[in-house]
Amino acid sequence: MTHGRFIAFEGGEGAGKSTQARMLAAALEARGIACTVTREPGGTLGAEAIRGLLLGTEGEGWYPRAEALLFAAARSDHVERLIRPALEAGRWVICDRFVDSSRAYQGGAGGLSDADVLDLHRIGSGGLLPDLTLLFEIAPEKAAARLAVRDAGQADRIGGRDEAYHAKVAAAFARFVAAEPARFARIDGNADAETVHAAVLQAVAALADAR
Repeated sequence: MTHGRFIAFEGGEGAGKSTQARMLAAALEARGIACTVTREPGGTLGAEAIRGLLLGTEGEGWYPRAEALLFAAARSDHVERLIRPALEAGRWVICDRFVDSSRAYQGGAGGLSDADVLDLHRIGSGGLLPDLTLLFEIAPEKAAARLAVRDAGQADRIGGRDEAYHAKVAAAFARFVAAEPARFARIDGNADAETVHAAVLQAVAALADAR
């Protein structure tokens, strides 16, 4: 059986990743490509439980190292129970966030070294990387407008952090693209959903045609 493909959707808050993940899955399914759409943190019962710990606004929150460990634990369960089995069954996995989010949020913005974040990923998830990572980039003011509608003033613990933090996240993602251009495709998330979807389809065309 043909091994599946793994596509991660990355970017800052309000970039439209979740909507575009669903749209891509529908387009691939229409071509006869079986897809599994999932998210991080989450995707399995254990990882969803950890999601609540990470993103809930009750309590004191977590320091960056503890936060990184929790994300790595959730990802480990996600990879072992859902992502690898789906890929081995020949399904395409479309994941809303993966390890590059940990590199950007807990690493670039949280102060951990990239090497430390990747070591946690190597230990927890065998260093699995997507075949393609789509980085959705959006102007801060447009992201803020979308989040105001989506969250109605009730942002999660990480999404609600200040502008300086999220600027560091964006800068980290830009560094990753520059360092690994073969694994990333930049997507302009400022346009309407259908225009962005067309750009996503173009970015994944080579993978779909090579299956």
